Amino acid sequence: MAEKSFQEKTEPATPKKRSEARKKGQVAKSREISSVAVLVTGTIYLFFGAKGLTEDMARVIKGAFDMIPGVCSGQIGLFHVLTGFVWAFFGMVLPFMMALSVAAVLSNYAQTGFLWTVEPLAPKASKINPIQGVKRLFSKRSLVELGKSLAKIGIVGWAAFSTVKDALDDLVQLSYQGREQILGLLGSTAFEVIVRSCCVIVVLAVLDYMYQKWEYEQNLKMTKQEVKEELKQTEGDPLIKGRIRSIQLEKARRRMMEEVKRADVVITNPRHLAVAIRYDPETMTAPVVAGKGADAVAFRIRALAGERDIPIVENKLLAQNLYRSVDIGEEIPSHFYRAVAEILAYVYSLKKKVG
Repeated sequence: MAEKSFQEKTEPATPKKRSEARKKGQVAKSREISSVAVLVTGTIYLFFGAKGLTEDMARVIKGAFDMIPGVCSGQIGLFHVLTGFVWAFFGMVLPFMMALSVAAVLSNYAQTGFLWTVEPLAPKASKINPIQGVKRLFSKRSLVELGKSLAKIGIVGWAAFSTVKDALDDLVQLSYQGREQILGLLGSTAFEVIVRSCCVIVVLAVLDYMYQKWEYEQNLKMTKQEVKEELKQTEGDPLIKGRIRSIQLEKARRRMMEEVKRADVVITNPRHLAVAIRYDPETMTAPVVAGKGADAVAFRIRALAGERDIPIVENKLLAQNLYRSVDIGEEIPSHFYRAVAEILAYVYSLKKKVG
């Protein structure tokens, strides 16, 4: 554990760790993206719907004032007036709030996808520990967030101030203008301030998301030991897997040697390769490769052939071709029929002489 704790986190996170982090609600997300999405949506909505919204609001206020005499005389109940005013206001604001809510949901979904977890809401002792709270207050992340907030205030404030400064001459003349001119100039100036602020905040939000993504990847990085431990948990110990694989190979080699004992001939390279051929005219349509091997395995095949009195024929080119292109238990291809038939005929003639 001591060695593990001093290792640097240099390895990218594995899919398993990413999945576990996502289940805990740990994802790369920028709050600035959601804020700017809500701000831009609200600006666009007001640009197209501000006139209708102000007209509805003026109508509701006018209606409220028209009801004052009835309320004073007792003909109209105050509760009825307040209820009607609240419902009218709610009807005006509801589309605007719905648009902002949809923008907030979509901006979060675009960053993280669908994610449902309650683990971040679970109570933790570290959240109420004052010492941990002080550490978080003066942590690197807190300082970065403070720097971002100050930079955002400064940049957005500069954008708003520059807009007001450009319109200062016109604003000074408002005292000589009529009501409509005053409202029009104030509205256009305020809208320009909002648009410039949105443009600045969009750039800051993109930069913040890139930073959050980078920080998220850095926090997910693993040490080489952690990667090895996870590999053991998911796929098993490599030593045990290697042992199982070697046992399987040994069993396969033994089965091959049993087939070699029934071979008719062994074709060699002469020393590096050995291919055992078996052919039964009654049950086979073509000769098959009963076994093959290189180096030490080839030596064992030749030794077994000597013990079983199986003829060994040296044919370098044929041995190489059969070793490369034909697997154990497969029939030899048709273009090798002639060469193998000549060898089998030679072997059969030898057996007749011996008989």
